[in-house]
Amino acid sequence: MKSGILRRAAVLAAPVLTSLVLLLPAPASAAGAGVPLDAFPQTKLNDPAALQRGAQMYVNYCLGCHSLNAMRYNRMRDLGLTDEQIKDNLMFTGDKVGDPMRIAMQASDAKEWFGVLPPDLSLTARSRSSGAGSGSDWIYTFLRSFYRDDTRSTGWNNVVFQNVGMPHVLYTLQGVRPLTVTEVKAEGDGHGAGSFTQTVTRYAADGSVTKSEGTPTSEHPHAGVSYSFQPAVGGSMDRLGYDQAVADLTAFLTYVSEPHAKLRTALGVWVLVFLGILFAIALWLNRTFWKDIR
Repeated sequence: MKSGILRRAAVLAAPVLTSLVLLLPAPASAAGAGVPLDAFPQTKLNDPAALQRGAQMYVNYCLGCHSLNAMRYNRMRDLGLTDEQIKDNLMFTGDKVGDPMRIAMQASDAKEWFGVLPPDLSLTARSRSSGAGSGSDWIYTFLRSFYRDDTRSTGWNNVVFQNVGMPHVLYTLQGVRPLTVTEVKAEGDGHGAGSFTQTVTRYAADGSVTKSEGTPTSEHPHAGVSYSFQPAVGGSMDRLGYDQAVADLTAFLTYVSEPHAKLRTALGVWVLVFLGILFAIALWLNRTFWKDIR
């Protein structure tokens, strides 16, 4: 008799458990780069002023090449802006406030100048999520990891996205960060004091590149690549100011990728509460239905 009750309880609970499983987040995709990502300050997402500053930075520095076709200008009302403020401070074309955030650049011109059409960034904060960190972490680290590299046509490269096709559009704010890349390779089976070689590549602030080879100075070397940035040279902002500005821009791109994130989170809590109540009612009905049969 008890086994029959348990089976019926399981049948009643199945829809609730299925709904709970569907609410669980999908596993993150594999990380695309081996560079550790810096943690994006999540408090920025709840700061309307930071989101507004991020929107202004995007319009001033990014919207010339990168569209946000999934985002309309009037969605920025959620950031505390009026239509007039959006028109006066964030719109410099003949677009209407209800239009998507498109670029004026023609696709044919973009392919001729850059070799490829610059990607739309509406969902970057979601698509770049991986086991190494969130998409916000990726953007935050990427925008702070450019270095001069005269071997590239743009004159720039990036530690997070090697051989990226875009220049460092924020370099007037950050300045130029000299970089030292140390690569240790194992020769043969990787055992013994003389079985490792080390290549040190230095990218100077003027874009020049120098290389030196030798043996690792560490007593216990390991094969791999490490990156070491030096303090930025030039730039109108100090390190802290630039990090804050990039965090504002990252917060805006995170908001754009899912404008309803706050509503979804709040709604999810109420859904879980509802499912919990439904589960309790299902158990109560099961006990009431079978109490006389026991």
